[in-house]
Amino acid sequence: MKQSKTAILVALSLVVIASLMAAGCTGTGETPEETTLTVFTAASLTGAFTDIARAYEAENPGIKVDLVFDGSQTLRTQIEQGANADIFVSASTKHMQALQNSGFMDNDTVSDFVGNSMALIVPIDNPANITGLADLAKPGVKIVIGTKDVPFGDYTRQVLDKLAADPAYGEAYREAVMKNVISEETAVSNVVPKLALGEADAAFVYKSDVSKEDLTRVARIEIPEDYNVQATYPLGILANSPHKAEAESFIEFVRGPAGSAILQDYGFDPLPAGS
Repeated sequence: MKQSKTAILVALSLVVIASLMAAGCTGTGETPEETTLTVFTAASLTGAFTDIARAYEAENPGIKVDLVFDGSQTLRTQIEQGANADIFVSASTKHMQALQNSGFMDNDTVSDFVGNSMALIVPIDNPANITGLADLAKPGVKIVIGTKDVPFGDYTRQVLDKLAADPAYGEAYREAVMKNVISEETAVSNVVPKLALGEADAAFVYKSDVSKEDLTRVARIEIPEDYNVQATYPLGILANSPHKAEAESFIEFVRGPAGSAILQDYGFDPLPAGS
């Protein structure tokens, strides 16, 4: 009987030891938990930042980049209402400044990183026969722009203000163009599909919004420099981000050679660090 009890105790001891060894092995050999960076990103950067995130993840296997795309003003509102994010990438300094002033940003990390400008696009078959800015004032032309609160809509209005200030166009021109507006979009990513489907004759977008693939569906008409507007994009880390080091690493990648090359390929103008 004693021998049987001893055998049972030995067996139990071996099970406990084996369990402890297994736990120890698991603790030392376990793959580190993946860190997810949430990046609230202006919709006009959808293509570029999708490629940048993939390239960054390939070099940093322990980090997953979760991109949330929308209009800058919508993303700003979500942050103000408590949405969790690590990085905010805005198409407008105005929306970034508002978050900085309210204490949502780690202000030391905020900087301008890329530039953009406006362009006019028309469907590839150009049914309204638009060849330049003057044609936008013709009766019946269907135009799509952004809402006044979204950056590309604000920049569009600045272009029209410059044209209105030129006697060659004037106030009547701006009024006629605005009368022809059939839709005001909250995200620039909604615009090209509308033209491609024949729902509009022309639209104001960022020059970067016309990809090589899009050129089979729409044509781009350059806006003269005298009337155009230079858009400046800032990015920075949220004050309450729990992943500051990883966020800094991602921003360095965006501004580095690989990120800058991708941005240029999409038609953006990367700005030097410290701009």
